[in-house]
Amino acid sequence: MTSKLNLDQKVIDSARAHAKNIAESMQEFINEHTTVSTERTVVRLLGIDGVDDVERPLPNVLVDAIKDAGGLPRGVAYWIGNAIIRTGKTPQEIADAVATGELDITKLDPVTVEEARAAIEPYVEESLAKIRKQTAKRNEYLATIGEGKRPYLYVIVATGNIFEDVNQAEAAARQGADIIAVIRTTAQSLLDYVPYGATTEGFGGTYATQENFRIMRERLDRVGEEIGRYIRLCNYSSGLCMPEIAAMGALERLDVMLNDAIYGILFRDINMQRTIVDQFFSRVIIGYCDIIFNSGEDNYLTTDDAIEAAHTVLASQMLNEQFAVLANIKPEQMGLGHAFEMDPETEDGFLLELAQAQMAREIFPRASLKYMPPTKFMTGNIFRGHIQDALFNLIAVWTGQSLQLLGMLTEAIHTPHLHDRMLSIENAKYVFNNARHIGDEVEYKKGGIIQTRAQEVLVKADALLAEVEKDGLFATIEAGKFAAIKRPFEGGKGLEGVCVRDEMYFNPFIEKMLGGAK
Repeated sequence: MTSKLNLDQKVIDSARAHAKNIAESMQEFINEHTTVSTERTVVRLLGIDGVDDVERPLPNVLVDAIKDAGGLPRGVAYWIGNAIIRTGKTPQEIADAVATGELDITKLDPVTVEEARAAIEPYVEESLAKIRKQTAKRNEYLATIGEGKRPYLYVIVATGNIFEDVNQAEAAARQGADIIAVIRTTAQSLLDYVPYGATTEGFGGTYATQENFRIMRERLDRVGEEIGRYIRLCNYSSGLCMPEIAAMGALERLDVMLNDAIYGILFRDINMQRTIVDQFFSRVIIGYCDIIFNSGEDNYLTTDDAIEAAHTVLASQMLNEQFAVLANIKPEQMGLGHAFEMDPETEDGFLLELAQAQMAREIFPRASLKYMPPTKFMTGNIFRGHIQDALFNLIAVWTGQSLQLLGMLTEAIHTPHLHDRMLSIENAKYVFNNARHIGDEVEYKKGGIIQTRAQEVLVKADALLAEVEKDGLFATIEAGKFAAIKRPFEGGKGLEGVCVRDEMYFNPFIEKMLGGAK
């Protein structure tokens, strides 16, 4: 791509090199540790599901039993493989026996690592085959019924009741939505377990469960077949159960998942050690099944100034790109986030927003960029809000954004009604159609406001990344250099679920997803 912004490729390369070194340094930490949620993900992928007699998810029951016995550093794959050999039971039967107290899984006579690997191999392959089948089904839909044009119209549903959500999702799809995001119930990211079954009582959103994923996927497939357009499904692979939800999404064919460790650290106070380890496994899963992940840089601008802190957004995008590379994620699956969040009273604010959106597209030309709507400066004036959203939509089509989370004219008043969503979809479709090729027609003034703004942001991002490389990512977060929020290395939620791996540890899913053919 020829730079319309006259960006200095040497500065881009420098920033990317700093980000690569930071990510690789963090990977050394990741490779030495595991977590309860990472191990519960292995359990789920081995086919273990369900709850015990007091409604505790069996993955939690099994992993907690291993952890309490001091066996977590070896990893659950070893203990389950050992138990298969010693008891002749399947993984599901082993979990049931642990839940009833019939089996103490860590007290069985030990086998070698090689023997444990061989014992679970059929279950690993069965799980991977299910995931590949779902990926193939998505590809079949895209090849037959097709999908909408980019920017994809991205709409949320958030009733709390999955059965009401599917009705709203169908209505949005028929009105033109390309992606349906099911907002999670308030604070689910802080639960250290995944609820089981279909749910109807979420607050501000709907619980992310595997059954809810299945219900929504089934309805969207049905309506997509009827209207002749594949509808993508989005949910949240974040919080204390980040990799578990990624696994559930892979098994139930989600297409987009919000997934960003730094977001969880800053905005949900998840312990940084815990979530950086969990992010890796979740992204390996996401990469394996061609899900698009969305990162959360847009949120930085809700707590920091969109003009002064723009370089922190770019620096974080660079880091998320490099973390994704280490998880074998293709550029097209990188839904790097940014947002239209400047004060509308800012003179030439539109030009500054345009500069930043164009900059993101030029620096990440193949990425599926996620562009977020104005929220911070929405006042409840629905007429001004609708205009703000129209300007946001204009920049999106102008700069070739990929996933467009539609702004709602009633933002700051209430959860959108169906007719609010319809008006937002109409707004975006009108702007996208009438300005479809504006980006191909317009060039920017050399040395003008737009070029100068983008160049300044890039230089500041490069300097910040050099600083992060020198100090370390954990120390940078402790110092509050992202989103003006400080988090301590040993603070936050979930640290007790982190441990150092021992010399017999193995995770067959990471190995196969990274090393094997999809």
